[in-house]
Amino acid sequence: MASESTPHDDDTFPDRPSKSQVKRDMHALLDLGRQLVDLPADKLKQLPLSEALYEAIRLAQRTTSREGLRRQVHYVGKLMRQADAEAIRVQLAIWQNGSRAETAALHRIESLRDELLRDDDALTELLREHPAADAQQLRTLIREGRKEAQRNAVLQPGQDPQRKHYRALFQALKSLGDEPSTQ
Repeated sequence: MASESTPHDDDTFPDRPSKSQVKRDMHALLDLGRQLVDLPADKLKQLPLSEALYEAIRLAQRTTSREGLRRQVHYVGKLMRQADAEAIRVQLAIWQNGSRAETAALHRIESLRDELLRDDDALTELLREHPAADAQQLRTLIREGRKEAQRNAVLQPGQDPQRKHYRALFQALKSLGDEPSTQ
């Protein structure tokens, strides 16, 4: 007699993920829920969250009891099963990596500003890269920034240094970065 296939055979449900995979997926959603609990309310509003999930996250943010917070985070993880987790992950990655890119860009502008205050050839190179830049304004800001640095070098302890032109030069360079360079 031929053996009949029972509902418990592995071949019956070939598309079904293993128990271990389901458990890993649930833990991933729980971790994502923990990340959401750490976000400020204004960022939460920008995410594609259901009303129930949003309220559960806000309640978790207000919970002070350790055990209560653990339970609420698990509830958030459970609600995450119906949420668009991939869209949420993508937006979180954009926020995280976007801020790194912005920070790096600001550091490049700061180093360019410092180089301009030290070296006249740096202005020539900058004007070559950005021909539409206002050369006279940049020269004035650099000259005043250098004077400011000299005055700040001889300040007595406790006196506040002046940074007006130093900051203005930074803002001018930042606005150059927003414009497309023509090369």
